[in-house]
Amino acid sequence: MLTARPLLRVAALARAAGLLVLAAPAVWSPQRPEVSGLLALALVWTLATVADLHVDRLRWLVTVLEALTVGAVCVAGLDTSAGILVALVLPPFTAGLLCGPRGVVAALVAQTLGLVAALELLDRSLTTAQGYGVFSWSCTGLGLGLIGAFLHGELPQQIDAMAPYRHAQALLRRLISISGGLETGLDPMALAGSILAEVCDELPVAATALYVPRGEDLTPLVTRSLVAPAPEDRPAWDAVAGEAWRAQGVVKAGARFAFPLSTGSAIVAATLSERVDHVGLGVDERIRRLRRRLRERAIPLDTALLFAAFRDAATRDERRRLAREMHDGVAQDIASLGYLVDGLAETTDDPAQCERIAMLRDRISAIVGEVRRALVTLRTNVGANESLGAAISSIARHLSESSGVPIHVTLEERTERLLPEIEGELFRIAQEAMTNAVRHADATAIEVTCRVRAPAVRITVADDGRGMQAPRADSQGLSIMRERARLVNAVLEIGDTPGGGLTVSVVIDGDDVVAPARTEIGART
Repeated sequence: MLTARPLLRVAALARAAGLLVLAAPAVWSPQRPEVSGLLALALVWTLATVADLHVDRLRWLVTVLEALTVGAVCVAGLDTSAGILVALVLPPFTAGLLCGPRGVVAALVAQTLGLVAALELLDRSLTTAQGYGVFSWSCTGLGLGLIGAFLHGELPQQIDAMAPYRHAQALLRRLISISGGLETGLDPMALAGSILAEVCDELPVAATALYVPRGEDLTPLVTRSLVAPAPEDRPAWDAVAGEAWRAQGVVKAGARFAFPLSTGSAIVAATLSERVDHVGLGVDERIRRLRRRLRERAIPLDTALLFAAFRDAATRDERRRLAREMHDGVAQDIASLGYLVDGLAETTDDPAQCERIAMLRDRISAIVGEVRRALVTLRTNVGANESLGAAISSIARHLSESSGVPIHVTLEERTERLLPEIEGELFRIAQEAMTNAVRHADATAIEVTCRVRAPAVRITVADDGRGMQAPRADSQGLSIMRERARLVNAVLEIGDTPGGGLTVSVVIDGDDVVAPARTEIGART
């Protein structure tokens, strides 16, 4: 739960004001029971304020305990001074400020329970006047609580910007502290591969695959096959995996079967070998035993998938933040320098100086173009509705338009999607390869081929430029591409293009893909 800092200050000021209102009669006419009740309220509200400021996760518990204690204290001091009932308005109000409408309800219920419990423990009963006072001040507290809840909903823009980072920091530290106990690591591909290896060891299967949920659909993460499956087998696999996902149990369709590792988790699908007697081997019972044994293996796999999704979300948000800052800061500042240079050009008639100013203006224009390309690079990403091929086509179009280098994109991809983190890393590799070809290779044409048959992928970027050059001291592109490929268990291949130039390919092994039709992006030479 994240609470705006101004609301925390309002809650603290409200408690302080309540103490002043209650303290005024005690100063003029000190009476011990009333002072004792006042001191008890001061202690409760001080502790509640400190807890609100420093322990965000316990906000609801603090709200309930504060209301419960205030109700009990009011009953204890009621015989001495009916004015102590004023304190009943504060817990609902602060609960509304900090927790919203549900906090108001929780505070009123807890406060009432505190009143009733104190009356029972002290063996007291309320007079008519006292009961009316409790009812009146509780209703007043309800009204103020609704006002507080309104303020809680109307000030979301003032949420402490650092609070999510502090919370994430605590969680990441905890993750690091327990990472030493993760025997199998957090690599989804490796974990999925080990699960399929166990399936192959236990059952006479010719091919097997592990599917993971992606929204309402299933995505194949890893496949294993003794022989290359026919293209028409894939829809049958998808169908039996989908049926097992919906039924959350073992599903058999001829030689094919599928089952979830656990409720809501990954799906194992496989095709039994035709060379063995399924009935004689008791395959059905062995499938059930295997599923029970693999149930715990779903926990490490789900953890690894969550970690990969977190990593992808964090980097995506950071790229967007950097793009906003570059657009609003660096890009605008550089553009303003161009206007200053234009002004200088109008104030001189010296040909040599005019030539130098023109060179400076061209250089500024080139830098502005680089910044704009960087902004497109940062903001373009594979989304929920845009496929990997579509995202590569989009970035290729932008690069071609900004550089004038024709980029021809060849796409062949099925409707099945890869995991978001895998698509994200493959996209960044292709993007880096195209950007390097545009900026450093002096290429006159670039050929991009993207073939996706999940979980198999091959993306190739070939140019007709200068080929592999000696690495620059400040160049990190190649090492970053290799690192991204390792993250998704892909193979990065770099070699010469026939006829000159450089070819960069990233491959995740899988089924062979058919030859696609070609789409051209950019100007033709």
